[in-house]
Amino acid sequence: MDLKTANALRRLRLISAPEAVSFLLLLVCSVLKRTTDFNAVPVMGMIHGVLFLLYVLFWALAWRGARWPLGRGALFFVLSVLPTGGFFAERMLRRESEESVVAARAAAEQAVGA
Repeated sequence: MDLKTANALRRLRLISAPEAVSFLLLLVCSVLKRTTDFNAVPVMGMIHGVLFLLYVLFWALAWRGARWPLGRGALFFVLSVLPTGGFFAERMLRRESEESVVAARAAAEQAVGA
């Protein structure tokens, strides 16, 4: 995996959890708006919108760079529109990045030993 792809995956992983938290907070604000006089939906909506756009941008870059099959790319997109999906995406991306680091180290050790 090249550095550009690794960075795209890292950015997607780093934005996944904040995007999920903002989605949950937006849902809470929506409930509070309808049950109380508290209305933070415009602010939280803007924050979540920006984080969602960043997620989609980083998702597209990661999909293109990692050359995921259609199913895997679609999975990460679907996770972005589920309220807690970003947490699952972050966990999956962390595991994938750890596996790629292990593979890169093994390849480097083989190159040195050969």
